Amino acid sequence: MVDVPFSCSLISIMAGKAEGDFKEPMNEQAVANIYSAMRSEVNQYYSKITELEMEVSEHSLVINAIQPLDPSRRCYRMIGGVLVERTIKEVLPAVQRNKEGLEEVVARLNEALEKKKGEIANFEAKYKIRIRKSDEVKDDSSRKEGSAQGVLVGPAGHETCERTRPLELGRSVYGYNAKALPGMTES
Repeated sequence: MVDVPFSCSLISIMAGKAEGDFKEPMNEQAVANIYSAMRSEVNQYYSKITELEMEVSEHSLVINAIQPLDPSRRCYRMIGGVLVERTIKEVLPAVQRNKEGLEEVVARLNEALEKKKGEIANFEAKYKIRIRKSDEVKDDSSRKEGSAQGVLVGPAGHETCERTRPLELGRSVYGYNAKALPGMTES
């Protein structure tokens, strides 16, 4: 069993060749890398969906703002970084078409996201991957380190830290050990 750090949790992977699906046996690191890439792709889907949903919301605001106005009234529209003058009669249908197109793209991305989540679930089942919650990680580390925990507090403006392995020496906070400075106390 290999523990692989992934964001705020640890992923325990018990890799094994499942019924000869691959021509070459995959080692634990290869499985971890593939799984990490799949999770990264899911996060990219979420980011893009959120971005496009915000654009849909902006298009809705524009449509609601200009719809009740006189169709012959002037308005300005940004096209490819260039501000052009048009009438509401010309702009409103274009903005509505853009909004509908964005909604279609969001729907397709949601479908692709669900498909990818299914692939990840199959991958997790195939390689017996389970995600340990951060509470379990804290419990494991506290058993190893004992009760030697502390936070170093110092005067404002003296924020010097050096990166270390997480929970090294029992005085680390979030993987950082603060250098002792004059006036620092342990709390």
